[in-house]
Amino acid sequence: MSLSIQSSFQEKEEGAPGSLYLVATPIGNLEDMTFRAVNTLKACDIIAAEDTRQTRKLLTHFDISPSMLFSYHEHNKAASGPELIRYIIEGKNLALVSDAGLPAISDPGADLVQLALEQGIPVIPVPGANAALSSLIVSGLPTERFTFIGFLPRERKEIQAVLEPLQAASGTLLFYESPHRVMKTLKAILEILGNRRIVLARELTKRYEEFVRGTIEECLEYLEEHAPLGEYCLVLEGADPKEEQKQRNAWWQELTVEEHVEHYEGEGLPRKDAMKKAAADRGVSKRDVYNALL
Repeated sequence: MSLSIQSSFQEKEEGAPGSLYLVATPIGNLEDMTFRAVNTLKACDIIAAEDTRQTRKLLTHFDISPSMLFSYHEHNKAASGPELIRYIIEGKNLALVSDAGLPAISDPGADLVQLALEQGIPVIPVPGANAALSSLIVSGLPTERFTFIGFLPRERKEIQAVLEPLQAASGTLLFYESPHRVMKTLKAILEILGNRRIVLARELTKRYEEFVRGTIEECLEYLEEHAPLGEYCLVLEGADPKEEQKQRNAWWQELTVEEHVEHYEGEGLPRKDAMKKAAADRGVSKRDVYNALL
């Protein structure tokens, strides 16, 4: 991969390609639309939207009339993506929006970004509302480390493949889920990751915004009595850090000291450095490793 440097705010030269703007839109409350986002949408020649009907409502509210409004979503990205890139290469500025929040998060915007970068097109973020981070900061769960998972797959085996590697992850986990699948997802998380603390955040920034905090079992009981409504963000407690360290160390637990050192030598380390690294893994001094090898 070759080094790439982008300066987003340089003056555009005559005949140069346009730029791709990733514009955040409100996740419910229209007042969360930023001044910069409105001005960017007004200035761009083209707006590409996940659902043009939804986006037209937003544009009408802010009196925005783009020259072209394109549909760009998961089912047409293979055809629409190259066409949109061609317009940018011809010199037009394009704004990409999703139905709500940041584009390229759990939508095909990431593919368009990749196409743009391959053509040397500047990609410029216009930040704004985001459901996952908004849920995280009010969850009461640790915020210093977190992992965004997004929507889980539908098939059980695929769900297991995503969740099982997270069993010892100590950072907070963030999921998106629809109302008709949220209980199934909670049951899968309970089975694979255990009965942890969780926050169910729904209808963020809207009139019926709600946060349900408790264990997974408690939240399932709540949903049995209160039918799920609206889109959900699930903020899940991470594993005990000791569990993460235990899993990280597990690979060498069955090795002898000699085999442990040989493992690092096989990676190209000099014996002295291999002994030092093996000692660090085992929480002992280098001298202890040396003595064990005598």
